Amino acid sequence: MISRKFLGAAALSLFATLASAAFPERDITGIIMWGAGGAMDVVSRAIQPHAEAALGKKIVMINRPGGTGAIATNFVNNAPNDGYNVLFGAENPQLHKVLGLAEFDYDRFFPVNILARSVGVIVVKADAPWKTLTELVDDARKRPGKIKMAMTGPGGLPHTVASMLGAVTKLEVVSVPFDGEGPAVTAVMGGHADFSPVGVGAATESIKAGRIRALAVVDVGPIDQLPGVPPVTREYPDFAKYLPWGPFYGVFVRKDTPDDVKAALADAFRKAADNAQFKQLMADRGNIMMNVSGAQADAFLTKWQSVTSWLLQDVGVAKVSPEKYGIAKP
Repeated sequence: MISRKFLGAAALSLFATLASAAFPERDITGIIMWGAGGAMDVVSRAIQPHAEAALGKKIVMINRPGGTGAIATNFVNNAPNDGYNVLFGAENPQLHKVLGLAEFDYDRFFPVNILARSVGVIVVKADAPWKTLTELVDDARKRPGKIKMAMTGPGGLPHTVASMLGAVTKLEVVSVPFDGEGPAVTAVMGGHADFSPVGVGAATESIKAGRIRALAVVDVGPIDQLPGVPPVTREYPDFAKYLPWGPFYGVFVRKDTPDDVKAALADAFRKAADNAQFKQLMADRGNIMMNVSGAQADAFLTKWQSVTSWLLQDVGVAKVSPEKYGIAKP
């Protein structure tokens, strides 16, 4: 005789299987961490149609900038854990603890996919007087407090690269905050800021159009997307100790989301990131494809957090020691 307990377990197993097959039953909300026009926004909206095709449902994209990514991260963290609120996020939350912005980071999230990573580029207005990074740094030293840098908040790419630059050159500038790399690039174009370190993806088109000029790429060598632009190590070899380093673009849901839902999302975004059109766009914008999920993505996030957190600690801008949170030294 088949027991009621066995029948109950079988029914629950069947229900879970059917639920997995049914997800998603309705449209998904995609929360983009940064404002319109920035690198995170561009990557998110580029992957969107391919993920929709794999999921069979729409992803309604909403920009929720602010708090260096904390507003969007907190929103998804407080949303139901059913997989219908997906965070399109960059690297910033991995620094929220050491910068005193929040008491959690991506440790509360499942990495559906780390899509790609990028490198930084230091840009100025097209008609700016500085032709090299050294000229900009020297001018900033001669006129302390006069050079304005567009940034995206503590822990963002401009802030982190500026910390590296400050450690190597003793550069001191005035930071002007903006809601993402897109607005930061626009501020440089309009003369509201003198320069900004931004992701290559956010700046490439404006550089090619002649609206801004690149002084250096934040890497150990030149990159194909910006021929003729020197690496930062050419003028400042000591920068090499921080490299390679750069922003990344990922898709996340709450860690306690049901496993079957996480699997369905991971499979859909893996297929989406493997789309030839998306991969070409990433290459054109200077991004390096990753397309990793789960444990592999967690390992990448852990290493990135270790290197960057201790960098900020070493240059004196961390509010809380990484040691407090058990972040191992690289």
